[in-house]
Amino acid sequence: MSLPTRRLSVASIIGHVRVGGDAPIVVQSMTNTDTADIDGTVAQVLALARAGSELVRITVNEKEAAAAVPHIREALDRAGCTVPLIGDFHFNGHRLLKDEPACAEALAKLRINPGNVGRGSKRDTQFAEMIEVACRYKKPVRIGVNWGSLDQDLVTRMMDENALRPDPVDVMDVVREATVVSALTSAKRAEELGLGRDQIVLSAKVSGVQDLISIYRSLAARCDYPLHLGLTEAGMGSKGIVASSAAMAVLLQEGIGDTIRISLTPEPGGDRTREVIVAQELLQTMGLRAFTPMVTSCPGCGRTTSTYFQELAERIQRHIRERMPTWRGTHDGVENMTVAVMGCVVNGPGESKHASIGISLPGTGERPVAPVYEDGEKTVTLKGDHIAEEFQELVEAYILRRYPRRAE
Repeated sequence: MSLPTRRLSVASIIGHVRVGGDAPIVVQSMTNTDTADIDGTVAQVLALARAGSELVRITVNEKEAAAAVPHIREALDRAGCTVPLIGDFHFNGHRLLKDEPACAEALAKLRINPGNVGRGSKRDTQFAEMIEVACRYKKPVRIGVNWGSLDQDLVTRMMDENALRPDPVDVMDVVREATVVSALTSAKRAEELGLGRDQIVLSAKVSGVQDLISIYRSLAARCDYPLHLGLTEAGMGSKGIVASSAAMAVLLQEGIGDTIRISLTPEPGGDRTREVIVAQELLQTMGLRAFTPMVTSCPGCGRTTSTYFQELAERIQRHIRERMPTWRGTHDGVENMTVAVMGCVVNGPGESKHASIGISLPGTGERPVAPVYEDGEKTVTLKGDHIAEEFQELVEAYILRRYPRRAE
């Protein structure tokens, strides 16, 4: 399979995670807990890290939150969780970092939104104060522009300049260019203040698919900083997943992007880890990384009137997700395994042969047996009332045989 050629960017080290250069594309997520709630935030960070988030961002919006950060880091360390924490600062970040130096020390990276660091004459001073803290503690910075909080002075100036042109461009073109200019000029200013080129990551998040593609193409052509991709305010459920995937798949296919986040609005009581799983599946289905064995299953048709194959596919997918944190630490390469759960004889045997291990369940009018294939060869035929349990055991046995346990 031919993979896209990655855009070459400067490499940055965030905690123990390398971002940019030739490093794999990194999956990020963000908590939605009150950061001052230490126990609740620690629990969610642990859940996100266990799901596979390689960087986790937390809100630092008030003194209590800033004071909680070092305690959160200590609790995570005690739990054996080394995931780097990123502090998300707006409006008062300069003051919080000055008043709570332990917060800056505990974080692996700072996220600064240049549109929210201050108004008027205070903007440059407060931006400089935050960059100086990053330099003092040797912390990388993500300069994260968001067009929902774009520097209005910059936008106004660029709109005025556009109005004076003999051939003014569309207003949205000006907004997109202002988003890019904000990121690039802020990065240049950070370097002038002493922040190393290898300590800067850029993002320019918007909520429109075509806008995001246009802006990141422009950024990629005009700088070599690592780029963090994300469609902001993507929405909830299938809309958020489809919109984020549509935008980022185009950019990733063009080799643009060093870290990604899928910004999903959780359903009430929903699991925050869903955004991590979607990000992983996007990268894995594109062949850019492997995180967990993938399950191939057919959509069903008139030949598969039984829901049995659907239930089995869901059961196997859930089992793999639950077991993957253990397998990842004990079986090298297991994330590359593929599993097929098919519903009838039309494509069932063929897809099963293509998978590492696959099962072809009987469709309507077919013999009530289910052949199993491993590495392209039929190994056994299952039948009776315990096909699900037996196939699950075969998957476990296949892993033990194909991916030997790592030496201690």
